[in-house]
Amino acid sequence: MARKVQSVIIDDKGRDYGKEFIITEMSSYAAERWALKALSALIKAGFEIPDETAGMAGIATAGFEAIGKLDFEIAEPLLDEMFDCIKIKPSEKAHPRNLIDDDIEEIKTRIKLRMEVFKLHLGFSDAAV
Repeated sequence: MARKVQSVIIDDKGRDYGKEFIITEMSSYAAERWALKALSALIKAGFEIPDETAGMAGIATAGFEAIGKLDFEIAEPLLDEMFDCIKIKPSEKAHPRNLIDDDIEEIKTRIKLRMEVFKLHLGFSDAAV
């Protein structure tokens, strides 16, 4: 079975309006490593993850608030890895390509894309994330 793929078209007013991003599910290996690194960092920082949650689900349940409590030097590689599964489709006829810094011009777009990465990997609703 192929990995899940989702198209996200930015509909918020601003410089990113109408841009299309393609999110491809991480491999199970990459997702597990990301979740273990994030959980380890959160536990070392004293953040309590409920016993009934684990992996990316536990982090998503705790929300970005948890990652925001980490020192930036620890959080930065985790945040960067989230964007490794996002590409931009510069035009309707173009093939998706890797992101460059100037592709996303609004902070709210970055946050929206991070939420969409979580939702794609976990099947969560907006309210759950």
